[in-house]
Amino acid sequence: MEVLSSRVILRATDFARTRAFYEETIGLRVYREYGAGGRVTGVVYFLGGGFLEVTAGDPRESNAAVLWLQVPDAVAEAERLVAAGVTVRKPVERMPWGLVEFWIEDPDGAELRIVEVPDDHPLRSRVT
Repeated sequence: MEVLSSRVILRATDFARTRAFYEETIGLRVYREYGAGGRVTGVVYFLGGGFLEVTAGDPRESNAAVLWLQVPDAVAEAERLVAAGVTVRKPVERMPWGLVEFWIEDPDGAELRIVEVPDDHPLRSRVT
């Protein structure tokens, strides 16, 4: 299998609220929007090497996706997001596998794992 691109798809129970969260609170840039009849029902965001797509969904459906976002400074992002009122599931911690992580929720309860790869982590090395 040759994967040329990838994305995570979230179905938002409140599209406008979720869109505002990803654009205004998280700060993602829009790649494209789509819809019909002049109504936007989906938006795709840049995620470094991939994309995040948020679509209008059924409020009765479960949103079980987990979004993993690598950032240069997890502590700074945690401080910024906590100040913005984001729900924190797990505070900043260096995990047993060596990554610095904190976990938050989007407005529909989807989990976002904000991750920093420290300089001494094997992911920073090409040697195996």
